[in-house]
Amino acid sequence: MTDTDLLPVLTRIADALERLAPPANPVPDMAAADAFVWHADGRRLEPVPQVNRVDIGLLKGIEHQRTTLLENTRRFARGLPANNALLWGARGTGKSSLVKAVHAQVNADEPGSLALVEIHREDIPTLPDLLHILRDGGRRCVLFCDDLSFDGDDTSYKSLKAVLEGGVEGRPDSVIFYATSNRRHLLSRDMIENERSTAIHASEATEEKVSLSDRFGLWLGFHNMDQPTYLAIIDGYVAAFGLDIEKDTLKARALEWTVTRGSRSGRVAWQFIQELAGELGKPLK
Repeated sequence: MTDTDLLPVLTRIADALERLAPPANPVPDMAAADAFVWHADGRRLEPVPQVNRVDIGLLKGIEHQRTTLLENTRRFARGLPANNALLWGARGTGKSSLVKAVHAQVNADEPGSLALVEIHREDIPTLPDLLHILRDGGRRCVLFCDDLSFDGDDTSYKSLKAVLEGGVEGRPDSVIFYATSNRRHLLSRDMIENERSTAIHASEATEEKVSLSDRFGLWLGFHNMDQPTYLAIIDGYVAAFGLDIEKDTLKARALEWTVTRGSRSGRVAWQFIQELAGELGKPLK
């Protein structure tokens, strides 16, 4: 068979391979919104017209965390060096609320400077695909994963380590990664014990235990709050939403609410405010 005879065959093979190849990920319009949610099944970013968030001024008892994360995010928005951040600690203490509030504040100061992109915990294995899309998106992005942790035989944490710092390609300069977790070291105790049992030296297990968290330059701890802080949060919400209730009655009811919930936190305070606003017929806007 001559080269001339081979040409049509090779052309047909090339056409067939092109049809079989997966379609290229479309570059989304990153100016369509200030926030997006990553849908791994369709490899697409869905714009979020209105983010469910709390004003940064209403976040009480986490002033140090707020100042640190806000400054880090402002630097990133301005193209300066900034760190990935892990916000860890007790449930309901304002970790995810702070990430969303900081994003809103930076965009209020410098409109359109940042997009917030949420990736769900179960979609972490598709993180490299998302980073390829964001790399070409033309906008600086805070990539956010809420309630991040790893259990059992889950090995996707190793991919996350490589993407954050150690991989060949690494994280694009236009992307920073913020995660919240109830765990300081992200791995479950069972995973840590399994790694310890297979390590030659105990120090190897300890290193593996903290190595994922080490990819985050900022560690911000959140802890259960005291009663004065809880009541200050309640007072802030009441003033912000114009709820009409006598002060002593408010305090008594707010404290009773913590007893029924078994804890004091920003989340518990917000749940109480929703209950109170509903009773008073006052929309929370």
